[in-house]
Amino acid sequence: MMTLRISATSPYARKIRIAISVLKLDRQFEISMADTYDPNDEIRSQNPLGKVPTLLLEDGRALYDSLVILEYLNELAGGNAIIPSGDERIDVLHSHALASGLTDAALLQVYERRWRKPEMLSEPWLEHQAGKVARALDLLEATPIEWRDRPHIGAIALAAGLGFLDLRFDGNWRESRPKLVRWLEAFSSAVPAYAATAFKG
Repeated sequence: MMTLRISATSPYARKIRIAISVLKLDRQFEISMADTYDPNDEIRSQNPLGKVPTLLLEDGRALYDSLVILEYLNELAGGNAIIPSGDERIDVLHSHALASGLTDAALLQVYERRWRKPEMLSEPWLEHQAGKVARALDLLEATPIEWRDRPHIGAIALAAGLGFLDLRFDGNWRESRPKLVRWLEAFSSAVPAYAATAFKG
């Protein structure tokens, strides 16, 4: 059995857990919590970057980051499952890049406040990252990510990213983006794994 190292509040780990469920691969994976701040946690020897998610394969290899793991899961499920081939592939990868970039910018704001003393906070840096999030959300409000019977990695990444904004930014994104709110509600209704992987902490 493969082992997925995660943390309770990682949007990237949540993305992988949703994908595993969507692909009905749950029985092939064991979930293991990791503390990326603990120097004694094995995550640092399993992944030299000390990051989650990290997927430990049965042959001893470790896969990271989340996009690499998603590619692996897609192939494990037979291909063309959550990452299509042909003309659609670039569109899906592009939507994943946008959703992941949004999440990256949100996380950088969290880290700025977590790791710096209040008097050393860089407000221009926080505003720079917040601008990325706002512009991405505005674009997604105007042109929501489309998916059909089974969500692709772009839709999964966006759902995880919006969930992270709910967790760390009090859901402020919802106030002026009704289409995205409805999009997430529809995703949650259609994909039970979204609720099942809700952030804790």
